[in-house]
Amino acid sequence: MTLLGQFALWAAFLIAVWCAVIAFSGRWQGRPELAATVTRSVYAVFGCLVVASLALWKGLITHDFNIEYVAAYTSRNLPPYYIVSAFWAGQKGSLLFWAVVLSLFASLAQLLTPRRNADLMPYVAGVTSAVAAFFVSVMLFGASPFERLGYTPADGRGLNPQLQNVGMVIHPPMLYLGYISITIPFAFAIAALLSRRLDTGWIHAIRKWTLVSWLFLSIGITLGMWWAYVELGWGGYWAWDPVENASFLPWLTMTAFLHSVMIQEKRGMLKRWNLGLIVGTFLLSIFGTFITRSGVIASVHSFTQSNVGYFFLAFLVVAAVLSFTLLYTRWPLLEADVQLESMLSREAAFLFNNLLLVGIAFSVLWGTLFPILSEAVRGSKITVGPPFFNRVNVPLGLLLLALTGIGPLIAWRKASTANLRRQFVTPVSAGAATLVVLLAAGVRDLYPVMTFTLAGFVAGTVLQEFYRGIRARRRMHGESVPVAFLRLIERNRRRYGGYIVHVGVLIYFVAFAGMAFKVEREATLKPGESVELRSPFGHTYTFTQVGISQYEALNRVVSAATVQVTVDGKPAGLLTSEKRQHVDSFKRPTFEPSTEVGIRSGLREDLYLVFAGAVGGTEEAVYRFNINPLVWWVWFGGFVLAFGGIVTMWPGGGPTIARTRQAQGGYGVALVGAGKETDR
Repeated sequence: MTLLGQFALWAAFLIAVWCAVIAFSGRWQGRPELAATVTRSVYAVFGCLVVASLALWKGLITHDFNIEYVAAYTSRNLPPYYIVSAFWAGQKGSLLFWAVVLSLFASLAQLLTPRRNADLMPYVAGVTSAVAAFFVSVMLFGASPFERLGYTPADGRGLNPQLQNVGMVIHPPMLYLGYISITIPFAFAIAALLSRRLDTGWIHAIRKWTLVSWLFLSIGITLGMWWAYVELGWGGYWAWDPVENASFLPWLTMTAFLHSVMIQEKRGMLKRWNLGLIVGTFLLSIFGTFITRSGVIASVHSFTQSNVGYFFLAFLVVAAVLSFTLLYTRWPLLEADVQLESMLSREAAFLFNNLLLVGIAFSVLWGTLFPILSEAVRGSKITVGPPFFNRVNVPLGLLLLALTGIGPLIAWRKASTANLRRQFVTPVSAGAATLVVLLAAGVRDLYPVMTFTLAGFVAGTVLQEFYRGIRARRRMHGESVPVAFLRLIERNRRRYGGYIVHVGVLIYFVAFAGMAFKVEREATLKPGESVELRSPFGHTYTFTQVGISQYEALNRVVSAATVQVTVDGKPAGLLTSEKRQHVDSFKRPTFEPSTEVGIRSGLREDLYLVFAGAVGGTEEAVYRFNINPLVWWVWFGGFVLAFGGIVTMWPGGGPTIARTRQAQGGYGVALVGAGKETDR
């Protein structure tokens, strides 16, 4: 099977290179049979990579430990569902996963794109095949998943304990799907530049693909936050880690594109900007892959250091040079149809929105790269921590939140004073009411107060938009409120799905602001001893040490420390945190001990318990206790955001089109051109 897998990789590589050469040479033009062959080559690459994937799956499932990758990431006592995640847990397997999914997306793009874009498809095939050929070449020349050992171990090392979590079965594939699917919009953008078809046709072709990519990235990032919260044991869910930043960067630029592309569709503006955003998003996805796989920056999320990083660095440089050179040669063809008429317009609001998103992306990129640059210039690595990112991005994020509520309220082209007064009364009142409630409750921290106030303003905007839409449908069609609500979304999914996404974003902001009131304390307790913490919501929690127990389960030896929890003097159950030593099937330790936190989640706050270890082998235990406000709302905000994204991209649901009226007798029709009457 390994020979079959290696042969399939070589076949995929050669076919992909042939497809790219034919596509970029333009020899298919005027030759329909050759253009069809280019498309069929995309399908052939997918078939070859499926065969290679099945060959690796065979090794994983049958525990063929003679395969280096299987021995490194599985063991005989590994739970079966983690064998699934072992396919992408390591560098080599994740490269194969990336390549096969990319070839699947490339095939779907060829299959599902309407015929009106047929002249773009060979170029699209060329770009996707070139990217696929690169990933396959990395496996062939740098990190083969089918490499065999000189001997066959009795057992494998097993999966890293931090990856033995249900979140890691779902989180990496979602993030990879987001990264990978970015290639399809990029391919259409390059195809439009090569063919000089720079109207909105390529934008219509990639709309759903861009939303799919954005949705997968959103889900992947949220699941990654959840995994960090429940698995790493530091009490939070976002630490501005380099690999976290690498996934956040393309999400920011893609979000900017999804907003600015509406201006190009409606007003014919920002053509250069949109193409630059698509190219930049693809390059940032490759940059994120480079950061993850090169080892140049230490991270709990990254793979081990290897020479694979040099492959990605070279590909990143080549792709950037070729893409921006092509964009530069087409620059004169990308003139805007109209100019910005007023700073008080929806176009201007979207433009400011884009500038903020790109500004945040730049600050995150600079902070991520600074340790590398400082080491290259000064010879010593200067780490940039969360204080820098928070100091720069929190004010920018609040401005972005404000624009989330302002944008929908302003008219296109130019807003009148009467329009602004009518539109802003309700949202501003909602924000002001929120501020009054906060001040009355004694909240004085600047950033949380600003966040909650702006969230009230944005909520007022969204509610006003839905209220007016429902009221209009009830007046026109006599529908009940629930029916009018559902049909309002159904008839214009793009607009109202976007509003649902905005609700998810404001929930995120509120939940993030809640962590400003986090309570944390460390304590060493003997059985029967207690410690008290007072929560921001006024509750008093008492944690009483019960004891430490030890047992064996599946592939690990566990030391579990348990505390009794009371809330305002009333018993509230037990909370347990564990120290785990993972072992292979021969009971030999395989990794350093890991920590499993104890969490009790509620709508207002989470109790978060970390067992740091026992003192001298006794039942005296060292703990860290956290009270984390509003964490549940982070996960709920992610659900709302994902739901809004699904609504937006769901097929159909275009705006309602009024029925055409027939001309009646007794009326004349005049056609006027160049300022004079030409026909009657």
